[in-house]
Amino acid sequence: MAMEVGHVFLARLGKRRLRPGGRAATDWLMQSGGLGPGTEVLEVACNMGTTTAELVKKYGCRVTGLDMDPEALEKARRNLAAAGAADRVTLVEGNATALPFPDGRFDAVVNEAMLTMLDPESRAKAVAEYFRVLKKGGVLLTHDVMLTEDSPELVQGLTRAINVRVYPLTGTEWRKVFEEHGFSGLKVREGPITLMSFKGMIYDEGLWGAVRIFLNGRKKENREFFERMSGFFNAHRRQLNYIAVVGTKA
Repeated sequence: MAMEVGHVFLARLGKRRLRPGGRAATDWLMQSGGLGPGTEVLEVACNMGTTTAELVKKYGCRVTGLDMDPEALEKARRNLAAAGAADRVTLVEGNATALPFPDGRFDAVVNEAMLTMLDPESRAKAVAEYFRVLKKGGVLLTHDVMLTEDSPELVQGLTRAINVRVYPLTGTEWRKVFEEHGFSGLKVREGPITLMSFKGMIYDEGLWGAVRIFLNGRKKENREFFERMSGFFNAHRRQLNYIAVVGTKA
């Protein structure tokens, strides 16, 4: 039986925001992207639709949400219906490295906490696809894990902590990835990863939501994985940050 990966585990515990910088980083991205009514957005790796719903309800966007996981898409359908946002969202099962859309289709591409999961070759393909499907003047809004120092040992430890192989980069390396694929005028925000901190969970999920997640994490069947994840992120909080980037297709 395959091991449960970190983001699936946290979602099962009740966590709705599964991004390294949490709501603060996502809000900064959306506010920096020039989004508004009529903006055509592609959200890659939309997962359960938390950000998707906000793009519709808060910014008035029309969104295409893409994910490889049919179970995540089904959960997104339910969540979007509950939020009253389903009528402005199209959900598509697909792969970021071969997007099923024509050139110049979207005003914005949103992609959070996914590029780190891709090996360098696949990551390059995905970023090239984001550039391809954007209109001229369109923006990429992305948010991921950033190393504050180049450390293969740290990457190996992160892989073990969350049960999935990851390929995080330093801030300089992330910028290079986007610039090499044609994105310019980069706006960047960096900060501490809040994913597993109690303070971060309160901000992202509310007090009772955070309490529920921690209580679920303390259950016998969840405790070992929960403590491994939280222990790793807390022990390495100076070495692991998030990075949020806005890049433009000139």
